[in-house]
Amino acid sequence: MPTSTTTETSTGTDGASLSHGLKQRHLSMIALGGVIGAGLFVGSGAGIAAAGPSIVIAYTLSGLLVMLVMRMLGEMSAAYPSSGSFSAHAERAIGPWAGFTAGWSFWVLLCTAVGLEGIGAAKIVSGWLPSTPEWAWVALFMVVFCGTNLAAVKNFGEFEFWFAALKVGAITLFLVLGVLAILGVLPGTDSPGASHLTDFLPNGSEGLVIGLLASVFAYGGLETVTIAAAESENPVKGVASAVRTAMWRIALFYIGSMAVIVTLVPWDSEEVVEKGPYVATLDQLGIPGAGQLMNVVVLVALLSAMNANIYGASRIAYSLVERGQGPKGLGRVSGGVPRIAVLASSVFGFLCVVLSYWRPNDVFAWLLNMIGAVILVVWIFIAVSQLRLRRRLEREAPERLAVRMWAFPWLTWVALAGMATVFVLMARQPDTRVQLYSTGGMTLVLAAVGYAWQRARAQRQGS
Repeated sequence: MPTSTTTETSTGTDGASLSHGLKQRHLSMIALGGVIGAGLFVGSGAGIAAAGPSIVIAYTLSGLLVMLVMRMLGEMSAAYPSSGSFSAHAERAIGPWAGFTAGWSFWVLLCTAVGLEGIGAAKIVSGWLPSTPEWAWVALFMVVFCGTNLAAVKNFGEFEFWFAALKVGAITLFLVLGVLAILGVLPGTDSPGASHLTDFLPNGSEGLVIGLLASVFAYGGLETVTIAAAESENPVKGVASAVRTAMWRIALFYIGSMAVIVTLVPWDSEEVVEKGPYVATLDQLGIPGAGQLMNVVVLVALLSAMNANIYGASRIAYSLVERGQGPKGLGRVSGGVPRIAVLASSVFGFLCVVLSYWRPNDVFAWLLNMIGAVILVVWIFIAVSQLRLRRRLEREAPERLAVRMWAFPWLTWVALAGMATVFVLMARQPDTRVQLYSTGGMTLVLAAVGYAWQRARAQRQGS
């Protein structure tokens, strides 16, 4: 059994501790809005173009996998609340090298995502204001959200609360209008019936595979709620509530909206990719100004993701340092916030933006490939950690099992098999094969560094 140094306290290297400024309403809305990510609004168009109406099947299959992952993560996070989330659980269950590998790879993923989301948001705003440079908007967004995260954690929670409220309201309205149009009762529109669904698998199984891979990565970001739970008033209650409602949220927002889109808009419409599927659908319905309004919602989703990813990256980095797995300076806490970790995460994110302009075809492309499959690596660590910790909890502290994985251990093994299948599918596709190999290379390097560090620390402690 590996020796774990994971702690449930949140005390920084300077003796200060993280605050518990997130209220239950913040956590509930972060959980709700976290499901509605930038990947859903921005990235789903390419999946629809590849899979056609079968994108609904793709999102259903990947959604089932994500539900299992969230349930496993929720079980461990309710038992051991920690700002390190799955990284701390991997250290506790497998060993320090596993926590090191999962944590730092996810940190790179989140920081790079901050840059990508900043670029996407800037493109929308500069489209409205063509005379303004994109880089200036990215810089403004980075300063705003870095400042938000440098302040008290309740400011992050408040931003996310209203961002999430707008996203939830918008996608709910979208679903209502879409269902009314499908039923033929929306004024000024005729129901298309099933005319757009006749060619269900237009590109065969290959198209479905591409759509499946696109849908898997659209779900990334759901893990933030278990990171945020450690700074809430009641971490166990918050995690339990968020995880238990994950199923209907994924089914409604992801699968439901995909079904509405492919029913109302021809899957091969160029606008689905060019404008995005949500804007294309509202334009198809002829609702005045609705397309531009949805662009506002997409902008909010991107800004929300920036805010959440800076927060998540800073807390993962803080937790790693707290467990002795990173530069001590990142663990300094001031005003209940790991401000050096926030600054470091923001600077890395802005560096990614600079690379996208300076070296878009080599360095930046290499960075994107390197993080392409990180979320799958994290999910594997979650599943293996849950397999080991569940048995330990049942033996040593069954009262901590406020959330339980369904049909343990069978569904955990089903989830692992699903992840292995996604890896095989990635290896078969030329576009994703490079991502798989690049992510694998980064993971092996981090694992080797983490293992060497683990051995060195064990030797120091033994001498």
